[in-house]
Amino acid sequence: MTAAWWSRRSGSASPRRVSRVTLGAWAAIAAVALVGGACAPYQFGARALFRDDIRTVHVPIARNDTFRHDLGPRLTEAVVRQIELRTPYKVTGDPNADSTLRLRVIQQGKSVLTEASSDDPRALDAVVGVSVDWIDRRGGPLLRDQWALETAQATQVIQSSRFVPEAGQSIQTAMQETIDDLADRIVSQMESRW
Repeated sequence: MTAAWWSRRSGSASPRRVSRVTLGAWAAIAAVALVGGACAPYQFGARALFRDDIRTVHVPIARNDTFRHDLGPRLTEAVVRQIELRTPYKVTGDPNADSTLRLRVIQQGKSVLTEASSDDPRALDAVVGVSVDWIDRRGGPLLRDQWALETAQATQVIQSSRFVPEAGQSIQTAMQETIDDLADRIVSQMESRW
């Protein structure tokens, strides 16, 4: 009875075809409702990688606990450059910014990898260790969602670069490469977790 009634109501359309169209329409409506209502809006570009509640970052000059006194300003300059280049944040000199990124150089040195028969170093590593603490305006830690444990301690990052004096490389160029790599790693830690 329903098939006869259906064919009289819909003309030449078969009940099977109409029911597939109806099911397809309901499936499309359900998919739109799930995607639109249950998920956060999709973001793309650099802004999607970083927190949206932070707009400004204050980066004071890095404290330096080593004997190489130029490391603090050089590291600060490299980190500020990376923040401005890779993030949507604006670096400001105002201590009342949305967040503060505190850096402290805690380790600096060089280690010999290989020696010549005359005990002259052939290949060395320039090593720099930094303590990083990113806090919000109220003093709450912002790096705790990264790979560091949720403690009151700052995150420590150690980076090294290899150099060969016989090839004309110097400790200064190796230190600058190490500082640039450290700045890149520090800014990468400012990204939000997925």
